[in-house]
Amino acid sequence: MSIEKEIMDFINRNHLIAVVLVMLLASLVSYVIRRYLTKFLDKSTDHLKVDPTRYNFLKNGTTAIIMGSALAFAFYAIPSLRSLGATLFAGAGIAAAILAFASQQAMSNVINGIFLVIFKPFRVGDVIKIGTDHFGIVEDITLRHTIIKSFENRRIIMPNAVIGNETIINSNIKDEKICRFIEFGISYDSNYDLAKSIIQEEAIKHPDFIDNRNEEQIKNGDHPLVVRMISHGDFSIGLRAYFWVEGPIKAMYAHFDLLESVKKRFDAEGIEIPFPYRTIVYKNDLKNKK
Repeated sequence: MSIEKEIMDFINRNHLIAVVLVMLLASLVSYVIRRYLTKFLDKSTDHLKVDPTRYNFLKNGTTAIIMGSALAFAFYAIPSLRSLGATLFAGAGIAAAILAFASQQAMSNVINGIFLVIFKPFRVGDVIKIGTDHFGIVEDITLRHTIIKSFENRRIIMPNAVIGNETIINSNIKDEKICRFIEFGISYDSNYDLAKSIIQEEAIKHPDFIDNRNEEQIKNGDHPLVVRMISHGDFSIGLRAYFWVEGPIKAMYAHFDLLESVKKRFDAEGIEIPFPYRTIVYKNDLKNKK
């Protein structure tokens, strides 16, 4: 019995070593394939100018497929593990129910990740806004989450299930040209026509400004930049410039530039940007007047 036990221990040890070797080989193969795919897909997406999202998603799933295949091969190729595999598969129904209950959030992320790749509400490289708070450039889409690079150079890692339930604003899909609303307030005493012309002059001088007029508007002599009065506030008149620009990032910086240049022109030409006034009346003063 002792000899048989030693033989079985030796076989089991060899089988264990074989499993370890198979998994190590699978890890090496996965690493090599991922490196090759990364180089190949980067060149292909740049050369063909195609959407890299689906390729990144495929690359992220490569490791799981290879490791799962290696594990299945180990169970099939090693005789002593076949009975264990049969036992495991016999209890697969119970295990699947337990795993489904325990990992429903993780599975929801995976399913939503697949939907993101299929329906493509955004792609890698798009500038998007998720909900009301998260704004940036999509860096990667994995099986579990999406990575967004904010304009503060921070990475926002959002579960795919969360993204699936949020409103997505995509600034790059179909047409990247956008109309940026740039608003100014002037006092009621200021010259409205002068303020409007200053805004128009400063806007069309900006290097990123796009003349978005159609042929009919050009023929009618409409100004390249539309400025409208949008409000009569408590302290100011609201003006809005409709500034067309190529892409959300240029629009953001153009917005900052115009706020600065228009403010300087307003100061130089006597256009007041008002601030709230408050009149404070003390009760003691009222009593003294009586």
